[in-house]
Amino acid sequence: MIQLSSVGLALAALLAAALVALISTPVVRSLAFRVGAVDVPKDARRMHDHPIPRMGGLAIFFGFILSVLIFLPLTPELRGMLLGGVVIVILGVFDDIYALPALPKLLIQIGAALIAVLHGSCIYTLSNPNIFSRELYWNLGILSIPITVLWIVGITNAVNLIDGLDGLACGVSTISSMTLLVIALIVSEPDVAILMAALAGACIGFLPYNLNPAKIFMGDTGSTFLGFILAVVSIQGLFKFYTIISFAVPFLMLGLPIFDTCFAILRRVARGQSPMQPDRGHIHHRLIDMGFSQKQAVAVLYIISAILGLSAVVLTTIGVVRAILFLVALCVAGAVAANIYLSHAGGGEPPKDPRPQDIPSGGSRVARPRQSQPTDTEKFFGEKERSDK
Repeated sequence: MIQLSSVGLALAALLAAALVALISTPVVRSLAFRVGAVDVPKDARRMHDHPIPRMGGLAIFFGFILSVLIFLPLTPELRGMLLGGVVIVILGVFDDIYALPALPKLLIQIGAALIAVLHGSCIYTLSNPNIFSRELYWNLGILSIPITVLWIVGITNAVNLIDGLDGLACGVSTISSMTLLVIALIVSEPDVAILMAALAGACIGFLPYNLNPAKIFMGDTGSTFLGFILAVVSIQGLFKFYTIISFAVPFLMLGLPIFDTCFAILRRVARGQSPMQPDRGHIHHRLIDMGFSQKQAVAVLYIISAILGLSAVVLTTIGVVRAILFLVALCVAGAVAANIYLSHAGGGEPPKDPRPQDIPSGGSRVARPRQSQPTDTEKFFGEKERSDK
């Protein structure tokens, strides 16, 4: 039963975060120019024609942190998540300014994940998918910490990896946050609801500056912070009530970045390439190559994220048998979509004749084959596409 008081607090947290992010983004934009966190087109491979500041994720961080501190008590789990988030943001700021090496950044991300884990945000059990077993859960034991760290670091980088179009990562993160918000309200988790309302509000406040044509990129400061918070909140006590279906809910609400990252690896292995071999086979690249404009491609991916999020909500409101049938239907639909995704021509090569309308004046770099300075996630996965927005 959804409590009206929880809805009111969540709405207040959302509005507060949105207002702070909306007001602080122009300030962060000016600061980015001053400290040199600017993406300057240096060669023909850059598709934008004027300098665009990065580091916009600071505005998202400010909106989120202020709203959370106002509306929530500082529990150990929350303290660990916020401390880890601060580490991620500081790392992102330095990376947006100085382009730090990949390995130290990965190690710092692991350290931030450990901070959250040691404060109580940990996957101790997994639901047993075997409906005939008497054991509803698997106890992870000593594997709980490494699995949790892997989940947090993986989602942190997956969100960073999809940041390839103006407004894409920010919008997808908003949808994921709203999904968690609705689920939290349904299962009476008011603290989680307020957390996700604050994150969604911060993204909404920043989004007008990040939509095509973008006035500012969120940079690694924003994309890794969003991934970190979503990863940590998704493994808190929210899903312990769902026996068979609990394992599926976080994968659905974060489905787009997980899907794209996994298929990037599978695609390259199937071609006999290294999983770290860069290509233009990501889903947003494929949509652009199919003739979609940037705005159309982003709209398509928003719809996909919304469908996955709605599926996650449905799974929390129906019985186990119906949930299993629903998951089977989703798997069949996913298999068909994956077949189309993998069989589409040109997934690994840049287009020979990029369409002018796909190269907006706001600074998107989707259509270029490569970039000269890889970011944290792209170095780790061997990618080279833009993740500065």
